Amino acid sequence: MTALPTPDALLAARVDACFSQAEARLGRAFPRPRIYLNMRGRAAGSARLQTWELRFNPALYQANQQAFMEEVVPHEVAHLLVYALWGEGRGKNRVLPHGRQWQSVMREVFNLEPRTTHSFDLAVLNQNTQPYACACQQHQLSIRRHNKVQRGEARYHCRRCRQPLVHQPETN
Repeated sequence: MTALPTPDALLAARVDACFSQAEARLGRAFPRPRIYLNMRGRAAGSARLQTWELRFNPALYQANQQAFMEEVVPHEVAHLLVYALWGEGRGKNRVLPHGRQWQSVMREVFNLEPRTTHSFDLAVLNQNTQPYACACQQHQLSIRRHNKVQRGEARYHCRRCRQPLVHQPETN
């Protein structure tokens, strides 16, 4: 009886498959990145360009393995590919994180619609949050963001109505 691959091995295999797909499509080789399954917070993954690393959120990965394989891994690999192909750029030639080059890699290399954010259920993260509100809806800010607001270091706005988020302390 053969053992099933560990989730880390599955993730590494998917990263490798994405690079192989890019190499076949673009006609050039790319080094493989270091892969870490240690990311915290609400982000599903991140690409560290200068150190050629990919980081993934273990809790979100565990709860959404299929979506990770189909969307998150290609999304993060695309960031590394863009960096390898175009670098950071300067001035008018600046390469934006989800700009036209990244969108082109997502579409032309991975045949995926370029989406910048995930829609995973964040309840698996078991994060403490604080209630905030704007003109159109309720929001839950992480403790880290809430503390920044309380210290006067940050202000957050609703993406929909663009109004500032206001803390709604719970009353008992």
